Amino acid sequence: MTTIAAVPDLFVPQVLGEHLPVRLPDGREVGYANLDYAATAPCLATVAAAVNDLLPWYAGVHRGVGEASHRCTRAYEQARATVGDFVGARPDDEVVFTRNTTDALNLLARALPPGTVTVLWDGEHHANLLPWGRTLRLPAPASAEEAPAQLAAALARLSDPALVTVTGASNVTGEVWPVAELAAVAHRHGARIALDAAQLAAHRPISLRESTVDYVALSGHKMYAPFGCGVLIGRSDWLDEAPPYLAGGGATAAVSEHGRRVRWHTGPARHEAGTPNLLGAVALAAACTELAGADRAALDRREQALVDRLRSGLSRLPGVAELRQFTAGHDRVGIVSFAVTGVAGGDVSAHLAGRYGIGVRDGLFCAHPLVHRLLDEASARLERPLGDTAVRASIGLGTTTEHVDRLLTGLADLTPARRP
Repeated sequence: MTTIAAVPDLFVPQVLGEHLPVRLPDGREVGYANLDYAATAPCLATVAAAVNDLLPWYAGVHRGVGEASHRCTRAYEQARATVGDFVGARPDDEVVFTRNTTDALNLLARALPPGTVTVLWDGEHHANLLPWGRTLRLPAPASAEEAPAQLAAALARLSDPALVTVTGASNVTGEVWPVAELAAVAHRHGARIALDAAQLAAHRPISLRESTVDYVALSGHKMYAPFGCGVLIGRSDWLDEAPPYLAGGGATAAVSEHGRRVRWHTGPARHEAGTPNLLGAVALAAACTELAGADRAALDRREQALVDRLRSGLSRLPGVAELRQFTAGHDRVGIVSFAVTGVAGGDVSAHLAGRYGIGVRDGLFCAHPLVHRLLDEASARLERPLGDTAVRASIGLGTTTEHVDRLLTGLADLTPARRP
């Protein structure tokens, strides 16, 4: 097991709110233990500084002639380049700013050529499960290693053009999917592939060039830049041929009298109608710069030590079952979901918040089919019925061993008889 001591003197980018005080009902005050990074990560200090530096100059981007507009236009377009570099975009890829990953994937769904079939697995987050038109939904593979062969068999049966879409890391279990291998299979069969990197991007490097993925979607708020910005990055041809995602100013190159004839821009502007989220784009770029400059391999070792500590502690608690799709040792990012026999997920999270100052998430995590199936499978392994919802603890840059240990202590209150 990796230990925190194995990565000494590691520079960890600072997040705001690391030492927030929480007053508990019994009068005690504790530091807030944020274990809900998978929902929304706190803001990086450098991200807040970048936004604050631009605020005095805040103005509309593009076409303005004043100094404030010039500065903001430069900041906006530099943000586009920075985000593209962060994901290893190719020279002809487009970087389109959106509201979040859901918005980005809906944009891509709108841009699919007529007749395209979307191939996906039934364990996807709703953002990557629901936007598509014609779909071929594959059952969950028994292991991640089986997914490429499963995909190859499915694509071999298709005669229509296809887009494969897959999560990089599950928002329920944190398990990492074999994205590069799936991309190779897709391309061998003439299909394209899109990557939902909402949970992956903050934890692992991404490269469109190296993985050969065609499109990637991600959210700033899960990458320590909570200012309402996401992005879709990828091949330009489908995006330039599709009708604009939003009709309005900024997307138009020319409009005739009465708006009867419209010529739309190509490039990112085609799908960014209206006043863009300048501060969100600048925030996302600042987060990308901070993460790209960090020792990400060392940060991953630190995260894995925390994950190992959490999972090992959960395994010793009777009546607690971890949710997983693949083998217990499969590669994962800092997300662990579990259920407690005889205690509803909402009651578990309320207990942890009220008595221990811990923030976790309970429910079905916008992946209802997957969580229901995993709860059934965990019940079978445990040989005890579990509830209808789960609890998710997720780890980020501000997580400490004390946070993990406090969570385990809080759960032990609900399961007092420890396993030997």
